[in-house]
Amino acid sequence: MQLGLVGLGKMGGNMRERVRNHGHVVVGYDTDPALTDVEDLPALVAALAEPRVVWVMVPAGKPTESVITELAGLLRAGDLVVDGGNSRWTDDVAHAERLGAHGIGFVDCGVSGGVWGLKNGYALMCGGAKPDVDRLMPIFDALKPEGQFGFVHAGKAGAGHFAKMVHNGIEYAIMQAYGEGWELLEATDIVENVPETFNSWREGTVIRSWLLDLLCEALGKDPELASIRGYAEDSGEGRWTVDAAIESAVPVPAIAASLFARFVSRQPDSPTMKAVSAMRHEFGGHAVKLDSVGPVPQPGAAD
Repeated sequence: MQLGLVGLGKMGGNMRERVRNHGHVVVGYDTDPALTDVEDLPALVAALAEPRVVWVMVPAGKPTESVITELAGLLRAGDLVVDGGNSRWTDDVAHAERLGAHGIGFVDCGVSGGVWGLKNGYALMCGGAKPDVDRLMPIFDALKPEGQFGFVHAGKAGAGHFAKMVHNGIEYAIMQAYGEGWELLEATDIVENVPETFNSWREGTVIRSWLLDLLCEALGKDPELASIRGYAEDSGEGRWTVDAAIESAVPVPAIAASLFARFVSRQPDSPTMKAVSAMRHEFGGHAVKLDSVGPVPQPGAAD
């Protein structure tokens, strides 16, 4: 099968290699001249035989919007576009309608597997019409892990990215729990070998997972994680998961707390805790820690 692939970064580049390793023809385009097979999107479209399949692997938002808009003007009825980035599911609905007006099919596909996907395969969660999904099965089969799991046709357009969004929200909560457990073990002198304690959980326990394996590998390189700053970004899916939960009146306290914990990680000094400390001092005379030397106002004292 022939596939056009737009975006050859860490994920897209490895996906191109894995699909090629399974005997398919992949024509890739990237703005980086060192990575691309063709010079631009028109050249990529021209290199594919009709009916074409073009898989988009670029950042969500404006980059994806720009590529899909250009493809809408380059492709013809009967062609098919796949968005494999981390787009918000509501964008998928709009893209499906826009491309559908030109007779172009659309499938959204949440992709999980990171830099290990080339070797282990990628978990795929797709949304779209069944004929379009069936047409893509040779590519999906090349990308997915071996075995019966790792692929789902989740539903109509948007369902794939919605499933991936919830997947990432769950991921936030699991990582937060491992991180909190590590901090608690490190904070006491009861457990003398924290990395080996985590390693012992990798077999036979109910909390074993690939994320646990990855944390153990990180602790093996740096047992106290001294080289890493306690700062964690969020790529959007956690926020969208909480938004969707609010919209559907579904309680997701663990996911929400893990998202807010990432926000806390970006504060060198918590404004909330400043206010809490000030109130404790005012009502109970509790000591406060000052950033600079100066008199501490007495409880109830006027400015």
